[in-house]
Amino acid sequence: MLRTKNALKLVVIDRDGTLNTYREGYIKSPEEFEAIPGSLEAVALLNRAGWHVVVASNQPGLGRGVMDMAALNAIHTVMHQQLAAAGARVDAVFFCPHSADDGCDCHKPLPGLLLQIAERYGVELASIHVVGDALRDLQAATQAGCIPHLVCTGEGESWRTRKPQSSLPPHAHIHADLLAFARFLLAQQEQEQNTATAAETPSNTPNTPSTTPNAQN
Repeated sequence: MLRTKNALKLVVIDRDGTLNTYREGYIKSPEEFEAIPGSLEAVALLNRAGWHVVVASNQPGLGRGVMDMAALNAIHTVMHQQLAAAGARVDAVFFCPHSADDGCDCHKPLPGLLLQIAERYGVELASIHVVGDALRDLQAATQAGCIPHLVCTGEGESWRTRKPQSSLPPHAHIHADLLAFARFLLAQQEQEQNTATAAETPSNTPNTPSTTPNAQN
């Protein structure tokens, strides 16, 4: 039986380089988790406006034995604590433990994680905003049919000085950071709501009876 898609508002964000600072190699301990300035506030803004936020992250260090699940869980405990202190919430963390050579379908730029998220939440892929600091995040979003957003933090720092982005997927939006994205999305939401309200507001112009020339009584 097919499940009806719901109208849940969903943003999927990358972790390293988007929510927290990017490190060469891997973040392997809770002490290495450091939120990017403004990123926790960004999630809080989205939450207050009714958006659910989910993390989708490549974590190949698991498959390579660089870290284990206990370490990853400890890192995410700190992440959730910092978010909560800022009045923010991430609903869930979806991650791929494989390397790019493992042949999975969930390692970004492949869209598997996004497909899993859409299935879990019963949301149309075309309505999901996907935010990341790397081209692979945007490629995954495009393959899944989601809305791609690039932030110029982490690996995305280099896009601050690049000219028009011919190598980016079509219709990709570019933002300084996660907070700039959140403000963009909320402004877009407000504009859409205002447009919808205006369309529903009845005209104050009084109705006048129509007349037909040369009509006979």
